[in-house]
Amino acid sequence: MKFDFTKYQGTGNDFIMIDGRGKSIEFSSEEISHICDRRFGIGADGLIILKDHPNLDFEMDYYNADGSQSFCGNGSRCAQAFAKELGLISKDSNFLAIDGEHQGKIDQGVYATKMADVDSNSIVQLGTDWFIHTGSPHYIQFVDDVDSIDVYLKGREIRYSEEYREEGTNVNFVEIHENGINVRTYERGVENETLSCGTGVTAAAIAFQMQNNLQDENVQVSTKGGDLNILLQRSADKTFDSIWLVGPAIKVFEGSFE
Repeated sequence: MKFDFTKYQGTGNDFIMIDGRGKSIEFSSEEISHICDRRFGIGADGLIILKDHPNLDFEMDYYNADGSQSFCGNGSRCAQAFAKELGLISKDSNFLAIDGEHQGKIDQGVYATKMADVDSNSIVQLGTDWFIHTGSPHYIQFVDDVDSIDVYLKGREIRYSEEYREEGTNVNFVEIHENGINVRTYERGVENETLSCGTGVTAAAIAFQMQNNLQDENVQVSTKGGDLNILLQRSADKTFDSIWLVGPAIKVFEGSFE
């Protein structure tokens, strides 16, 4: 069977987009791994099937490169860009992802997703490290020089440690600087470093706020794939709400595959 697709990237986090409206499209984990393979397939960090929804603007069905499922922040911003190209939305949107309903906003080429609230039950301090769930699980470790870290080796060490081996976790290394934070992420499902991770930079921004007891409403984040902004509000009970992941989403190319 022949499938048309469009490739998008959000700060270097790249995704294969398929219009699944009015169709029944299913891929096995092996098929998704092959499609996302950078040498033998199209190449991507993940695959997104955009579907109709009876009450919302659309539904995004997201798969990691190994075929597993989770919520993807940058993928949700790219899904908005694809939905706009398909004529489903113009600016504001409401859509469904694996972790529930989300709001989207588009303003002059900048795409924003309202993330799920993060309460104190989703935030665990582990000495100087943190474990925070932002739609996907994230381990956060603060370092002095993020560029000196072997993200693949150190990330795998934590991701496959006894505590996290079974369900897996993403691992983020964070360096604080005067204008915000630099973040590098090892992503489960991709099982390697990605150029950016939306749920990861969100978790890193929350850990940054918690560790330094800050109340900033805008955290500037630099990744290897580009810059993002995390807008958030912190309440007295350590709950973070009104969390917005903001950044670019760019069409790369389109094509088809068998």
